[in-house]
Amino acid sequence: MKQKVTIQDIADALGMSRNTVSKAINNSEGIAEATRDKILEKAVEMGYKQFSYVASMTSIGTSKKAKQEESGEISLFTTISLSNSHFASLFMDNIHEEITQMGYTLSVHRISRENIKNRSLPRTFNREQSKGIICIEVFDPRYCDMISELGIPVLFVDGPARKNERSVYGDQLLMDNYTEITHFVNLMIERGLTKIGFIGDYEHCQSFWERYCAYRLAMISAGIEINEHYVINTKDKDTDSLADLLEDLKDIPDVYICANDFVAIDAIQLLILSHKNILKKTRFLGFDDSHESRIFHPALSTVHIHSQSMAFSALHLLMTRIKEPTMEYRTIYVATDLVLRESTEF
Repeated sequence: MKQKVTIQDIADALGMSRNTVSKAINNSEGIAEATRDKILEKAVEMGYKQFSYVASMTSIGTSKKAKQEESGEISLFTTISLSNSHFASLFMDNIHEEITQMGYTLSVHRISRENIKNRSLPRTFNREQSKGIICIEVFDPRYCDMISELGIPVLFVDGPARKNERSVYGDQLLMDNYTEITHFVNLMIERGLTKIGFIGDYEHCQSFWERYCAYRLAMISAGIEINEHYVINTKDKDTDSLADLLEDLKDIPDVYICANDFVAIDAIQLLILSHKNILKKTRFLGFDDSHESRIFHPALSTVHIHSQSMAFSALHLLMTRIKEPTMEYRTIYVATDLVLRESTEF
C-alpha cells in the first residue's frame, strides 16, 4: 500500500519548515507567491491528499499540446463585487491562473438586479464564445434555473436555499458546512455550554441553510432542546432593526453560531452596545476564516475554507462537464477545518 504523504514529507523534500509548507497548502498569509507555487507543485507531484487528483487534470488541458488545442472563454457570473467577499476573492485568485494554463481566458460578468428581475444575461456576456460558466454568489432560484437552461456547461459554487428540492439543476460545489459546526456544538456541550443559538439569514443561500441545519441537527442529536428565542433570522433586517432586536434580548445564550464571520462581527459589535459584558459570558463562532476574523478583537473562532482546493475542484467539475455534457449532475463538498480562537476560549 502506498504510504500516505504528509506535510512533513513535503517539507523534507523541499528543505523547508513544516510551518511554511502548512501555510502554503492552507492558503495562509505571510508567504511569498513563488514559495507557495513551489510547495503546491511539489504537493501535486508527491500526491498529497487534497491535490492527489490534480495530476489527472493534465488530460484536461495542462500539457503544451492541450494548451494549443483548447481555446475559448470561461465566464464567471456574480452578483457582487469580488473584492467585497473574502471567499470569492480568494477563489478568483486561485482559479484565474489555472484556467489560463489550460488555454482558456476568464471573463467576469456582474449580474445586476435588473438582470435578475428580467432574467436576462449581462450585456458583456458573449454566449457563442463561452465554453462554460462558473456562478459565484448567484442565489436567485429562477435566475439559476435560467442559466441551467442555456445549454452551456455550468458550475454553481454554492447556490440558492431551496428547502424542499435540490439547490440547483446543474453541477454544484460547496464547502462542508456540516462537519465542523457539528464538531463545535459537541465541544461546547462537553464544556457544559448547552444554551446555544444561531444568528444569520439561513434562507440567503444553500451554505447558510446547511450551517443552520447542522446547528439544529447537532443539538437534537445531543438531546439538547433548542430555545427558539436564541435563533435570530436576519433576513430583511437592516443594522438598526437588528440592533433593536439584539438590544431586547433578556436571556442571552452561552454560545452563538453565526452564518459567517461578518455576521458574527456585526452581532458582537451590536450586542456590546446594549450588553456591555457580552464577551465575558457569550462565545461566538463565525465561518469563512476571513482576514477580519483574525484581526478582530477578540480574535474570532471560525471555520476555515480551503479556497485552493475549492478552485481545483471547481475546475475538475467544469472541465469534465465540458467534455461529458450529458453526465448526471454532481455535487461535491470540500472539507473545512474548525479554528478556535479567543472568542470561544474562556
